[in-house]
Amino acid sequence: MKNATIAVITGDLVDSSRFSNKRMSAIIGRLNTEFKAYTKLPSDKSVEFTMFRGDSFQGIVEDPSLALSLALQIKALINSFNDADTDAGNNVPLADVRISIGIGEASYDLNAINVSNGEAFQLSGRTLDSMKSRQSKMAVTTPVSDVNDEFEVHMKFLDATTDRWSMASAEVVYYLLQDYKEQQIAQELNRSQAAINHRKKAAGWDEIRLLLRRYEQLTKKYFI
Repeated sequence: MKNATIAVITGDLVDSSRFSNKRMSAIIGRLNTEFKAYTKLPSDKSVEFTMFRGDSFQGIVEDPSLALSLALQIKALINSFNDADTDAGNNVPLADVRISIGIGEASYDLNAINVSNGEAFQLSGRTLDSMKSRQSKMAVTTPVSDVNDEFEVHMKFLDATTDRWSMASAEVVYYLLQDYKEQQIAQELNRSQAAINHRKKAAGWDEIRLLLRRYEQLTKKYFI
């Protein structure tokens, strides 16, 4: 077991009971592929995720400053999911996710997340349990009340922004979070750079980038 201050990301799919078995299987497959990619991120601190309870997942992020970006990447992945043979376009996302980030001390094993425990796990899990009644999709909870107060406001604005995402906007944000340039995304999606730029603006990318910067500043100040 390791002992350190980490971020724990806990999430579940919204209204997954209404999904067909085929859609559910495709979404879970996409999540598992995504989580495998996280283990290869260029960092001296590890990221490890696991699925549980069918439609839920939990991950350990040893560098807390990366957690919000990864959580948004997961959300963008799910919001851009399309099981039809059509362009995502401006269609409303078929699937959504609730994600809770807890930051704090923990005793953990990257290869056995289910037996790990500590403050970060408790904050993440308890917050996720309360999010459905609060109708929130993204939350950050830490042991520092001032940080929590600030991020309660930030996450409300983030929810308001991401709730307006189309499938196409989410798709572009997914690549932006991986540091793709507009031209690279255009090539990846076989679209014009002008179309990618339009979708980026529609997604509120400039505001999201500012929020990610502020999140990184605070986590590095208090938890790293």
